[in-house]
Amino acid sequence: MRTLELLAPARTADIGIAAIDCGADAVYIAGPSFGARLAAGNSVEDIARLCAYAKRFGVRIYATVNTLLKPEELPQAQELVNQLEEAGVDALIVQDPAVLSMGSNLIMHASTQCAIRTPEKARGLESLGFGRIVLERELSLEQIKAISAAVNTEIEFFVHGALCVCYSGQCYLSEFLTGRSANRGACAQPCRSLYDLADASGKVLVRNKALLSLKDYNLIHRLEELAEAGVNSFKIEGRLKGESYVRNVVRAYSQAMDALVQKYPDRYCRSSRGHVRGGFTPNLDKTFNRGYTELFLDGKRGDWASMDAPKSMGEYVGTVQRLTSDGLVLKPASSDIVLSNGDGFAFVNSSGGITGFRADVCDGFKVRCKKPEGLKEGSGLYRNISAAFEKLIETNKPVREIDVELNVLVSDNDMVVTARTEDGREAVECISTAGEPARDGERMMQVIFSQLAKRSGHYCFLKPSIKANGEVPFLPVSVLNGIRRNLAAKLDQLPVHTTPLYRGKTNPDSTFKLEYSSGGELMRTKYCVRHQLGLCPKQGKVKKAEPLFLLNGKQRLCLSFDCAVCEMTVTTES
Repeated sequence: MRTLELLAPARTADIGIAAIDCGADAVYIAGPSFGARLAAGNSVEDIARLCAYAKRFGVRIYATVNTLLKPEELPQAQELVNQLEEAGVDALIVQDPAVLSMGSNLIMHASTQCAIRTPEKARGLESLGFGRIVLERELSLEQIKAISAAVNTEIEFFVHGALCVCYSGQCYLSEFLTGRSANRGACAQPCRSLYDLADASGKVLVRNKALLSLKDYNLIHRLEELAEAGVNSFKIEGRLKGESYVRNVVRAYSQAMDALVQKYPDRYCRSSRGHVRGGFTPNLDKTFNRGYTELFLDGKRGDWASMDAPKSMGEYVGTVQRLTSDGLVLKPASSDIVLSNGDGFAFVNSSGGITGFRADVCDGFKVRCKKPEGLKEGSGLYRNISAAFEKLIETNKPVREIDVELNVLVSDNDMVVTARTEDGREAVECISTAGEPARDGERMMQVIFSQLAKRSGHYCFLKPSIKANGEVPFLPVSVLNGIRRNLAAKLDQLPVHTTPLYRGKTNPDSTFKLEYSSGGELMRTKYCVRHQLGLCPKQGKVKKAEPLFLLNGKQRLCLSFDCAVCEMTVTTES
């Protein structure tokens, strides 16, 4: 049976705990330094707190040490690795192979920053000792299958969230434009900036569009195919996202993975333990997104770009029917649209940019707000913040519990209660019953039944199986509650039974070198501006004078097209 893992992002330890509560099997988080998101660092103490919480459910914690290291930073990195191991993390997500030689007992995962998109690259990383490889997002199912067949390492693949336009780990555009290196955790996100597109003759073909901005990934309906292709870990992007985003996305994907496991109970199982019950109903359309895409998963090109909406537009709710002195009246897109006070809206302004505003008061479809500049009658409105949904996520949180079966044997002398968790841990509690018999034995049995079948901490004690030999003794409710609490404490002392992570085998391939040379390219990408705009020769359109250029202020970037492999490159002007 194959073990499947839902891997969630955490900007902070508290967000990591929220992800666990919503059904994550693993969480990835950055320590105080050397993470590929400078704005998402955490103290080792907070990571230790997250690890302690995660171990209740057999959830794994992976720490990101995935920037490229300078020689003078190696001692500091070594100290951090030692601290993370002591804190209880299960694996490190690594880009720089120098971390592999730091003598840690931790399992090493090759970050997506290693740009893994061929079987040869995957085998080379496996030979270095990586137990897992995180693949590029621009791959097709067939490419994933080929890589999976070529290695024994675990395969991790992104299934949701923001998309870098280029191959991960091979983007130098941010560093070139701003001095902020993506490989050092400081990406300035130039792919979300606005550009003009010009041809070689200087003619401007497109003005003021986010020409390199992609929609967000959403593969929630493709999990079964990914599992069949060899994916073990299904990764959600978002270490800069807030708690409500993580809760909503994790809950949606956890439910989808539960459905997959229920469909194939003899083929797949989840890697962690516990059941998530109650809480809000997730809705991916109501959380941050730039529109969704499945990118190249089917080996075909589609409408991948979010040129008009490099920020979150949200769900389309209708058009402005008319403007009023204190706001607007909405013509709703459908009859089920309900507006709430505090909703956030966005629209495309006359210059092609995105303008956002908040509603002060919503009365039906009448919206009172500070009138945003550029809003006109007929403008399409999108809701990128649903105040009612955000409140629902905050106030109606699910609960994660581990089910415990109870067997109770009552005799004249003692009562023995055996507890067995869903992952196979056992604890026993025995008390003396050499006192007065209960006046009403049947009623006493009902009390024993009801008091033991309750929750204690993160354990849900199921209705017990009770057998009585002789007279039923009188047992105070306080004693029964104490039995349940003692059993929970004893179970906490036992490690949760989980399938161990693959550690990897070190058998270095002398011909393989993990290199990060740009070769003069600022970016290489499967995405193609020419194809997106309908200018690709294969589409039968008139071929524009090449190369094409991106213009942004004084910057002029050259776009070239490697049609043999169907890729686009961004370089400085040639």
